[in-house]
Amino acid sequence: METPYDWLTVLIFAGLITLFLQRSSMDEPPDTIWHYMPPAIGCALANYLGNEGMDVLAIAAIVAVIGYIFVILKPIQRA
Repeated sequence: METPYDWLTVLIFAGLITLFLQRSSMDEPPDTIWHYMPPAIGCALANYLGNEGMDVLAIAAIVAVIGYIFVILKPIQRA
């Protein structure tokens, strides 16, 4: 864990795991495990790109991952 990309992508991934574990314990989860694969792969890709010095692409990948999480997985559900 040497770069900011390492820390940021691991933090996002940890939040993703927490969301998955919370939802998988529900009687009827609103999503499946496959919905979590794109942002997990996106975290790995963003980390790789950031570590290779491709900052713009890494930041774009991180923004895309966060966007996917909020639009598709909807961690904040309003009543």
